[in-house]
Amino acid sequence: MTATDRSLELITAAAQAAADKLAHDIIAYDVSDVLSITDAFLLASAPNDRQVKSIVDEIEERLNKELGAKPVRREGDREARWVLLDYVDIVVHVQHSEERVFYALERLWKDCPELDLPEDAKATRGKAEEHAALHAEEDAVGFGDPR
Repeated sequence: MTATDRSLELITAAAQAAADKLAHDIIAYDVSDVLSITDAFLLASAPNDRQVKSIVDEIEERLNKELGAKPVRREGDREARWVLLDYVDIVVHVQHSEERVFYALERLWKDCPELDLPEDAKATRGKAEEHAALHAEEDAVGFGDPR
């Protein structure tokens, strides 16, 4: 079994929306062979809670406006560290970068086929590492490290 056309349409739109709001490390997996509850997962992350919320809001707005899709469940809003949007056909996970590293969902789904995403979404790969390195350097300079 593979992800349906509708699932792929939702994943593509959600990935583009996340990329437009500068999400990091956007990736999608076809989980239809291992889960009966959904076809695909989309993972994205951001370096702070406000950006996580902004990405989630954009995905929700875009899928509703362009495809008439509304999540049946939305969890994690209060802390905005890990927000889950359940569209039945797909599940979107937007995580704070720290949660993304800690929970490492990619490890759980690495045996599932990766779905093709828009170029803007693919270009986000490795952005979390770049962001962390940049801020570590800024912090070190701010504390008198002679780098």
